[in-house]
Amino acid sequence: MDLVMMRGRDAVCGSVEVAEHFGKRHDNILRLIDGLVESLPKIEERPMFKESRRKAADGQIHRMYLMNRDGFSLLVMGFTGKEAIEWKLKYIKAFNRMEQLLAQKQTEIYKDTRAYQKAVRKQETDAIKALVDYAEGQGSRNAARYYSSLSKLADKTAGIENRDMATIEQLGTLALIENIIAKCITEGIELEEPYRDIYQECKRKLERFHSVALIG
Repeated sequence: MDLVMMRGRDAVCGSVEVAEHFGKRHDNILRLIDGLVESLPKIEERPMFKESRRKAADGQIHRMYLMNRDGFSLLVMGFTGKEAIEWKLKYIKAFNRMEQLLAQKQTEIYKDTRAYQKAVRKQETDAIKALVDYAEGQGSRNAARYYSSLSKLADKTAGIENRDMATIEQLGTLALIENIIAKCITEGIELEEPYRDIYQECKRKLERFHSVALIG
């Protein structure tokens, strides 16, 4: 799980992960946050801490908190030791990255790039559907797996784990990759190549793209 998450237009982290990373008991972290919440002004434009719930491994519902950068800083201010400092730095970097992405998402260039990538994604999906039909016509019983396998391959090549967290640059790269996949499939079907060969050719082209683009 990422250190920092996106919730609406806020970058937040969870009390459970903070407790784990800083070597604290979660119930102790909850008590610390309860005390901070009690001492904070009752009216805040952007609350530092927001109470939430989580389902534990035992199936029970437990209390937790989500906190923004200010809440995190206030909570861990007194945590000491080399390891605590290292985790503070990791969280600071994670908050910086997430807040930069949130700011980027508000720009017109991000919205335009995202819209373009979605349009290319539609073309790629249409091509994959054609490949599935083509493969089934050649006797394949598992052709539907190409939807997930090619999508995962595209994300991996672009260095994306979560498309909602992709930057403008990553979305642009993803659009190029999805275009490569769509063209490769279309050309392979037109040449009446075996469906397995078409898939392998898609993989080879993405490997070459990755090596040339030096992604990652």
